[in-house]
Amino acid sequence: MKFIETCKNIWKIEDLRNRLLTTALFVLIYRFGSFVVLPGIDPTALSALHSQTAGGLMALLDMFSGGAFSNASIFALGIMPYISASIVIQLLSIAVPYFQKMQKEGESGRQKMNQITRYLTVAILLFQGPSYLVNLSVQMAQAGQPLAIGFNWFTISSTILLTAGSMFVMWLGERITDRGVGNGISFIILIGIIARLPGAFVQEFSSRLNDAGGGLIVFLLEVVILLLVFAFAIMLVQGTRRIPVQYAKRIQGNKQYGGVRQYIPLKVNAANVMPIIFAQAIMFIPIAIVGFRASESNAFVQAFMDNNGFWYNFVFALLIIAFTYFYTAIIINPVQMAENLKLNNGFIPGVKPGKKTAEYIDTIMSRITLPGSILLAIIAILPAFARLFGVSMGFAQFFGGTSLLIMVGVILDTLQQIESHLLMRHYDGFFESGMRIKGRSGAMAY
Repeated sequence: MKFIETCKNIWKIEDLRNRLLTTALFVLIYRFGSFVVLPGIDPTALSALHSQTAGGLMALLDMFSGGAFSNASIFALGIMPYISASIVIQLLSIAVPYFQKMQKEGESGRQKMNQITRYLTVAILLFQGPSYLVNLSVQMAQAGQPLAIGFNWFTISSTILLTAGSMFVMWLGERITDRGVGNGISFIILIGIIARLPGAFVQEFSSRLNDAGGGLIVFLLEVVILLLVFAFAIMLVQGTRRIPVQYAKRIQGNKQYGGVRQYIPLKVNAANVMPIIFAQAIMFIPIAIVGFRASESNAFVQAFMDNNGFWYNFVFALLIIAFTYFYTAIIINPVQMAENLKLNNGFIPGVKPGKKTAEYIDTIMSRITLPGSILLAIIAILPAFARLFGVSMGFAQFFGGTSLLIMVGVILDTLQQIESHLLMRHYDGFFESGMRIKGRSGAMAY
């Protein structure tokens, strides 16, 4: 089989083999840390916390942390504070001249912005740590083992451990990016999601098996629909619109250059999964502001804690559409593309070079980004519709939603990097020639 042959080729390439083994090692460290409970916490008294994270927005938060949240682990706050800090810095780079200047400084400016992002992440963690401990104390009190929360050594030491744990997870992600395969931060999120898939699958199968009147048929139908949604998500991530480009003929001496027609591939969803991750981080803000016991607050907060409710999904969809346009504007620069075409004696047939070409490319991007962002938003809110048809909470998260889209985007991105290593060494990739895997294609990564 071609897949087995490709795996053998991967193992033959020393650099790629070492990168895969390094990635596996860092993943094992992350998963091990997800079960290391905070000092002073009795793991047997966490049943109420497990129940709290079984549904709603808290279940999503626990999934992003790979189950560390419900385990009261040192990694409980996960990677989302870093994503939230990144959103703030990205927005500041548009509105604040100081950050705009740093963005134009190249590699040195990028390093400065990364450092500021880390400082902001620490500030967010120091705010969320005590809030998490307050909620943990309430949940453990139901098990008869309340925690002494206040300005004491337990609160201070646990907050420091939670902050250090999340920063260590961020460090693991950066090391995966540098020395492993795939984008580290996205890969960390992917591992947390995949860790939930087997349990959700078995739970749904067991519940349908116990149903009278064709429960097994319903389960098989759910699996088929899940596969169809997965295939549609792949098509959305990989879909492109090609713009024809003609290169003018140049004659130097006795040789002729140019005169060929090529295409500029513009992705329907150039931003890939980043709008989903950013929008989800924004939807976690109610928890960060009012604490992890937000479900017991007023009706407004409760509406945005119910990920099956109308207002949550409506705002979530709008944020995805907005962030898709935002990220596409960052990734695709029509003016720069027009300048590059002009410098290489290229032009779009029927369009004047320069400003008119930039406007044409911008118009095409606006036209293909709108349907792409809407389809992305529809897939993201599909779990709410799955819940209406009786699919269990855990399994419904994979019927589209943040889970599926991140899985599709990150897996394709990782496979694309592996295939690039294979093609550089003149090995075949995962598919036949002409069916190459398309990853982020330049999308900003974390």
